[in-house]
Amino acid sequence: MKETHMNYKDFIADPARSCAVVAHRGAWHEAPENSLAAIENAIALGCDIVELDVRKSADGELFLMHDDTLERMAGINRDAESLTMPELQAIMLRESDGGEARAVSDQPIPTLKQALEIIRGRIFADLDLKDRGLFSEVAACAREMGAAAYVDLKTKVHSLADVHWVRDQNIDGVPFMGMTRFTAENIGDSLAVLANLSPFMCEIRFDSLETIAHHREAFARARMALWVNTLDQAGSGEWTDSAALADPDLIWGRLMDAGISVIQTDQPAALKSYIKARQA
Repeated sequence: MKETHMNYKDFIADPARSCAVVAHRGAWHEAPENSLAAIENAIALGCDIVELDVRKSADGELFLMHDDTLERMAGINRDAESLTMPELQAIMLRESDGGEARAVSDQPIPTLKQALEIIRGRIFADLDLKDRGLFSEVAACAREMGAAAYVDLKTKVHSLADVHWVRDQNIDGVPFMGMTRFTAENIGDSLAVLANLSPFMCEIRFDSLETIAHHREAFARARMALWVNTLDQAGSGEWTDSAALADPDLIWGRLMDAGISVIQTDQPAALKSYIKARQA
């Protein structure tokens, strides 16, 4: 994605765009995950969206880190949220996705404000809150940084109780993305529940791809783009990055053909290349 003043909702709603590429925890193959360098790498690759994990420090600062502890990314057996922000920023992250075999980088643990300063006007960001109780606080931070139109907040929406919870949060100005699982049996009910919030996009899992393809018109009427993860994780089922690298048509191609227009991956460069080849 090139520098733009288009907002997130308009970008996602644009019928002329190609499938959007989401860099999971940033483009971390050449930089630590959830680091400022990983965000810059995602921008340099031309990714459309970067997914970032948000936590709150012991002294009340919002920062980026996926795991509960600092063990994998810093070799420190401490709960990340038990440290103050000055303590966290003194810690250098391990390269890539961490672990004992990775060298220590020159990248400290970043604050959310530092990340928003980078993404604003340059790339969109999916903010994955490790505690959804931070919704209102993160939204306020995004507004303060002038980045509200460039980020999303998301949570599972399975029931009217979930709808009421979201409505009780002060996220004005920040796009909301729903999360759900569609099956042939529940898709009508699930769409009806989601309609109460009119999410601009929905991160989905599904029983079969045919269920999604068969209801393309319903998703179009709801003006709700569909986001799928192809991460090498249990929840991805057969739709994994590893399978996509072996046969991109079988995974990424079939998802796009079924109407999926946003894909989150740990292989953003490969997905970008595949989309470009499809358009050639």
